[in-house]
Amino acid sequence: MIQSMRWFGPADPIALSYIRQAGATEVVTALHEIPNGVVWPREAIAERRAMIEAAGLGWSTVESLPVHDAIKRGQLTGELVQAYGDSLRNLAAEGVRTVTYNFMPLLDWTRTDLDWRLPDGATALRFEWAAVAAYDIHILKRPGAEADYSESVRAAAADRFATMTPEERHKLERTIIAGLPGSEESFDSPAFQRAIDTYAGIDAEALRANHIAFLRAVCPIAEEVGITLVVHPDDPPFPIFGLPRVVSTAEDLEHLYATVPSIANGLCFCTGSFGARPDNDLPAMVRRFADRIGFLHLRSVGWEAGERNFHEAEHLGGNARMTQVMEAVVDISHAQGRAIVMRPDHGHRMMDDLHRNSNPGYSLLGRMRGLAELRGLERGIVHMLSLGANAAPAELELTL
Repeated sequence: MIQSMRWFGPADPIALSYIRQAGATEVVTALHEIPNGVVWPREAIAERRAMIEAAGLGWSTVESLPVHDAIKRGQLTGELVQAYGDSLRNLAAEGVRTVTYNFMPLLDWTRTDLDWRLPDGATALRFEWAAVAAYDIHILKRPGAEADYSESVRAAAADRFATMTPEERHKLERTIIAGLPGSEESFDSPAFQRAIDTYAGIDAEALRANHIAFLRAVCPIAEEVGITLVVHPDDPPFPIFGLPRVVSTAEDLEHLYATVPSIANGLCFCTGSFGARPDNDLPAMVRRFADRIGFLHLRSVGWEAGERNFHEAEHLGGNARMTQVMEAVVDISHAQGRAIVMRPDHGHRMMDDLHRNSNPGYSLLGRMRGLAELRGLERGIVHMLSLGANAAPAELELTL
């Protein structure tokens, strides 16, 4: 794998020099200051590349080039396609070969707690379905919201809301819709409801059709300039606030690649996003979609009791079965003769990070720990596989 970390540009409190010292050889980044739907100028891309290379790092993967919400709603205008295509051409001219995007309506990744305390004193990101319901039903007051939650979740949401202080209600609102690092939009509740209303009548089938139309329009451009578009899965991988999600399961991916077989139509495989659904078999999915994977986000979530509750676990812990995932990645890399860009996704706030300013999920030490663990896991698997017949099957199985 090519080891990288996400960097949010010059305003990121985590310096490029720190990322290099953590052992990464590349960063994945974007021009976050440019609004959605506006062309990324080649000069700005070149300036950002020069800054990264001056720090001794490379940049081959963009995360992310956002898809305008009008496209997700089916308003695929020539102007928006032209802007996206021009950005791809400018990125390719500056040496970028992989471009990440997502097709989630309105919100990017969503959490309900950004500093959930762990037993060891570190903090993690957490998602709690009853907290989402408390916001949706009692703060946002979305029409018909109650129908999206079970009776037990509605009851838990009502109890939670009744005991929350005004400050706690405001904090929950801002956590959910204020915009997390790398997200495309930021709202207050009235604006969020108005935005939801623009998706009226757009169900999963319609959103999937809009996604396919987008790819059919831009994949020829990506093929022409030698870029692979890699879609990031839904986070969380199920409908939220009445908005559909269509990149959540193996079946979603099968349909996507069967319908748009372009070589430019790729996948950012995020073990955390897919892993929030217990019915997703992560190692099997890595092998199943090996030819499409152009970028890896490696993290693990810990499933909790109750409906759809999870938190960010240690990179080698939780429910991701990371050893089996890494075995699949190593097999793919050897079979196809390629190294896939990987970043340790999200990290606990720990030690000095607890007193350091950083973007939620993107602490320095938590990600450095994850990168070191994943690096060691990969090297250990490669070493054991290189032993071949010198290692007894039982010994190999135990070690892996």
